[in-house]
Amino acid sequence: MTNAALHVARTGLDAQQERMQVIANNISNVNTTGFKRDRANFQTLAYQYTTAPGATSSGDDQYTQGTALGGGVSMTGTSRSDTQGSLNQTGNALDVAIQGSGFFQIQQPDGTIAYTRDGTFTLSSEGQVVTTDGRPLLPNIQVPDGATNITIGADGTVSATVANAATSTQLGKIQLASFVNPTGLMAQGNNLLTETQASGTPQLGDAGTDGRGSITQGSLEASNVDVTQELVDMIETQRAYEVNSKMIKATDEMLQFANQNM
Repeated sequence: MTNAALHVARTGLDAQQERMQVIANNISNVNTTGFKRDRANFQTLAYQYTTAPGATSSGDDQYTQGTALGGGVSMTGTSRSDTQGSLNQTGNALDVAIQGSGFFQIQQPDGTIAYTRDGTFTLSSEGQVVTTDGRPLLPNIQVPDGATNITIGADGTVSATVANAATSTQLGKIQLASFVNPTGLMAQGNNLLTETQASGTPQLGDAGTDGRGSITQGSLEASNVDVTQELVDMIETQRAYEVNSKMIKATDEMLQFANQNM
């Protein structure tokens, strides 16, 4: 008796285990600012045809269906859902959220640029707008010492009252990056994504232009993870894993029976 069924069931175990890891990561990031949930994608492995559809059966007759034995399943990758997360008001002047598409630009320690939906910004000791771990927001925005009433417009314009002036002074403008295929960006951790050939090159521009979203000051975008849906997916994955495990056990018992009765 062939042990092909054991191999097929094993691929099912591997695929469901990988899917469970994707679900676990979604649930663990339910409170991560700007996080986008992932979905596991699967595809069938190669089929073995003992009889091909359309092959001659007898005389001029042909098989209409053929006989195909599947080789199992594999996870081909994960797809990131870019649906909008809800906006949570914080009241902090340097907390900003993107309502719509687009990414903030962050300068990494090696000089390269990463992209994020996490708008939790603060000031460095030199007055530069940076992320919570000190990475500068691009374009660079410098807030003078003693500046008050910092405002960030929907188009990204940053203004503040400097030296008790009667009118506010424009300090700079936050630009957003957009991509032809944002799901092709590579996750690097720390809420950062980097450009790949699949994502295409970044298209930079003002918020609210060319399809880019607007900026909301004093708010942060919540994770788009739906815990209820993740729990449903988790139960489904667990059941599929159990069934594949039972398939391995049943196939093993069949092989034992065949060996003992040959």
